[in-house]
Formats: sequence, C-alpha cells, structure tokens
Amino acid sequence: MAPSSRCHARRIKKNAEAVTTFRTKLAERLQEVLPVPRPPQAAVWVMDECRLGLQTVRRRRITARGTQPVGSYQHAFKNFYLYGTVAPRTGDAYFLGVPTLCAAHFQVFLDRFAAAHPDTLNVLLVDNSRTHTAAELLIPANVRLLFQPPYAPEVNPTERVWRDLKDALAWRCFTDLPALQAHVVHEVTGWTAARLQTLTSFPFIISALNALSL
Repeated sequence: MAPSSRCHARRIKKNAEAVTTFRTKLAERLQEVLPVPRPPQAAVWVMDECRLGLQTVRRRRITARGTQPVGSYQHAFKNFYLYGTVAPRTGDAYFLGVPTLCAAHFQVFLDRFAAAHPDTLNVLLVDNSRTHTAAELLIPANVRLLFQPPYAPEVNPTERVWRDLKDALAWRCFTDLPALQAHVVHEVTGWTAARLQTLTSFPFIISALNALSL
C-alpha cells in the first residue's frame, strides 16, 4: 500500500473511532458542560447551518423505462444561509436566515436564540466550523457549546433536517432570493414538532438524554 493510501486509511480509522467514542460517551460529554448543581431546566439542541441558493436543487426522478427524466434547472449563484437548531427530545426549533456564514452572524443567532429561551440552560451540539470557535464570540450565559468530532456530520441530525428541506425545494426555480426565502419560510413554518423530532431523535442522543434525565 502506498504511503498516501496508508495515511488515508489511518485517518478514516481515527475518524471512525472518534465518532464511536462520541456516540458512546455523549452522556459524559454533556455532564462536563453542564454546571453543578444542574439548573432545573436544561435542554440539548443540535445546530447547523445550510446554504440555500437560486441554483436548482436536483434529485433523482422516477420515470418509465427508457424515458429520460425532464426537469427545469437554472444556473444562478446568489444564496443565503439558514441557521437552525432543534431539540431532539421535543422537536422544538429555532431558525434564522442570514446573508453569509460568519462569526458575526453566528453571534446574532446565538443572541436571538438565547433571548428566545431565557429560562433554559441550552447545550448546542455544533461542528468545528471557524464560525463556532472564533475568539470574538461572546457565548450567552444560558448557552453552552458542545463540539462534535471533526469531519463527522453523521453525528449531527440537523443534516437530516436540511436534506428534508432540500427535498422540498428540488426542481423548483425561483426568480430571485426573496422568492426563495419566502418559500423556505413556508416550508420551515410547516414543520411540526413531531416531524422535527422524528428527523433528529438519533438513538444515541436520546439514550444520553435519558441517562441524564434531560
């Protein structure tokens, strides 16, 4: 095996081990970020960002055998970002649309989210994006960040929320960003708590919450 192949194999193994450890030790990780004594109301949320733009989302289409699928498609590169967080236990959610992915807009999201849940200590599972680790961030008093392993989107169920949203946008063309944003608002506000709970309640997360009675 070539040295580069061996290095790649070791990296894959290391990432897999990190994911397994995170899944099995999540209750302990949560315990580390929760204060002692624990506040009477604490909640765990999964958080991520999604880029949405005018370039058409493509998905597979079912057609008769021998029939080429047909779909409208446009090349347009204007976009915006949707920041979102969901509580897997309850399906409660908070979403915010912003122009770009940056620490400043993550700060706005954190501040507004914290203000919307002032009576709860909120633990947010986030990835290792620079926007989440920027030195200038001021984490609200009722928010804690819990970082998932690097290069491990499979442990964050918010990815399933974004997939569900993009499935709803597939093969649709929008004249401009306001039209796209209006449709995204329609889709997001149409999600029920039960639907979001189904999308995000990964067994290892619920098991950790049960272990801590959260």
